[in-house]
Amino acid sequence: MPDSSGPKTRFSQFLPYVAPFFVFVGFTYLGPVFSLSKALVFPAKTLSVTALLFFYWPRIKHEIKVCLDLNAVMAGIAVFIFWMGLENYYPKIGFESGFNPFELAQGPYVYILLASHLFGAVLVVPVVEELFWRSFALRFLININFTRYALGTFTWFSYVFVSIAFGLEHHRWLPGIFSGLIYALLLYQKKNLFSPILAHGVFNGLLGVYVIVNNEWGFW
Repeated sequence: MPDSSGPKTRFSQFLPYVAPFFVFVGFTYLGPVFSLSKALVFPAKTLSVTALLFFYWPRIKHEIKVCLDLNAVMAGIAVFIFWMGLENYYPKIGFESGFNPFELAQGPYVYILLASHLFGAVLVVPVVEELFWRSFALRFLININFTRYALGTFTWFSYVFVSIAFGLEHHRWLPGIFSGLIYALLLYQKKNLFSPILAHGVFNGLLGVYVIVNNEWGFW
């Protein structure tokens, strides 16, 4: 049958998946371009993206079924070990963000910055990125009318392409590609976006603890 959905319909379908991601990316990359203070950019990014997720939640919640997934927890731990184990063994790309709240603020605001960044890394970023890469992009590369395909529909092309693209989004691209492959495998296994979100959140949480304990702000 011919495709009866027009450009406006498709655009509306895309928004819950792409709008939070592009706002997130916009804050990340336009902040340095316009020399905006990280003390303002990071909280603003977290609040803006969180608001968008709440706004679109009725349209995406059916894909995110909260459950206890030990495989996802173990996957997040494995990604962290791999990520840290490869450090200094490959060339990085792009720029290192280096978010250090103790250099950006003083007094109580330091801890507000730290808390907002940790909250964003553990609870917001995994949802934003998994919605875009594992829910939207994996299916969009199969067909522009991606919602016609079940969550976790597999093709080799979309699996490999999205995992590489996800990795190249990161300064540390090589473990980024590895984590993209792992998160996609969790989705293919469970058909539930919560599994890669959980693994992603576990990894970001472990990385956040490592950064804070060791003062390794370059990882942030």
